[in-house]
Amino acid sequence: MKLVEEMAGDVTVFEAHGRVDNTTAKEFNDRLMALIQEGRRRIVVDFKNIAYISSAGLRALVFADRASEQRQGKLALCGVTGDVMRLFEIGAFLDLFLICPTQQDAIGRLRQA
Repeated sequence: MKLVEEMAGDVTVFEAHGRVDNTTAKEFNDRLMALIQEGRRRIVVDFKNIAYISSAGLRALVFADRASEQRQGKLALCGVTGDVMRLFEIGAFLDLFLICPTQQDAIGRLRQA
């Protein structure tokens, strides 16, 4: 798994490439939590290059979302499609997260919040 971070003004865009599974979920979680602890209040997690996410990866997202809210921040997801979207649907995660179709949509929604 490859992790890429960039800034879009005041929004951090966090992209993971590959699979977020039992092997890589800890690295994914650690980096996401580090961004939150650094004070990044608006984070977009872009899934356009993710082929699979396991329950460990979903758990990392839940923890990151809660940690972000505790610090008066907001997390948004984008690029969730195909099999990854099916896993979100099956696990009933669609109502838990702010999910936007594109990175630009997610950035705009976070700036409005």
